[in-house]
Amino acid sequence: MAHVSQRTGFNGSALVCVLSRLTGTEVRESGQATADRLSQWFGWTDAISLSAALNGGLAPAPAGARASSSAEEGEYARVRTALKNAIAEDGLSTTDKEGRRLRASTPGDTAATTAAFKPYRQRYLAQQQAMESSIAPLRSRLRAALAARSPAMARLAAVDVVMEQVLGARERSLLTAASAGLARHFERLRQAAQASIDPGDTTPPGEWLDLFCKDMQDLLLAELDFRMQPIEGLLEALRMRPPDCHE
Repeated sequence: MAHVSQRTGFNGSALVCVLSRLTGTEVRESGQATADRLSQWFGWTDAISLSAALNGGLAPAPAGARASSSAEEGEYARVRTALKNAIAEDGLSTTDKEGRRLRASTPGDTAATTAAFKPYRQRYLAQQQAMESSIAPLRSRLRAALAARSPAMARLAAVDVVMEQVLGARERSLLTAASAGLARHFERLRQAAQASIDPGDTTPPGEWLDLFCKDMQDLLLAELDFRMQPIEGLLEALRMRPPDCHE
């Protein structure tokens, strides 16, 4: 059975909750309605694009190109499973040399922290890029499947294109904040570990790095859920029975 995420408000999403936990920042639910907040993100050119999408739609797929929802469900499950497995299997161990360098550096040493965090940042960015390169084609495929269903579904697919353009900047800002928050979390854990060890002990750090790697994995899985929400919305539309009335 395909995974179904438990959708919540933006501030209650798993990604925002994990970021709040790692950064120690309280996220308060906005008193504004979702529609009111969305309206603040639309410029006049976005409004024109949205109006065009509602009045038009994506070009219909060629005859015979209609795909069953089960085929799309299967592709969604395949992509999601592959990305989730890649995150789970992407363990990053610390060598003895790296461990000694982390212990030798002093808390607050920005250069040492940057160098120590670099391999983790590179791995995190690689996972983000893998998600983007896998999910974008899947989203396009689902839009095409919707456009082949009916004019109403084609309009929905066109609206999704506009929403991706409008919300893309907000999404990139949030995901950039995730990477920056992870770096600060790394330094906090490192400082706490250094403050509690014997200065003469040169054994590699263990527990705090294990905790950090688990937190990084949790953040990536939350990001995967976040990125998959539009996909799941399109899938839900595909599961709907086409209206009997003529449009």
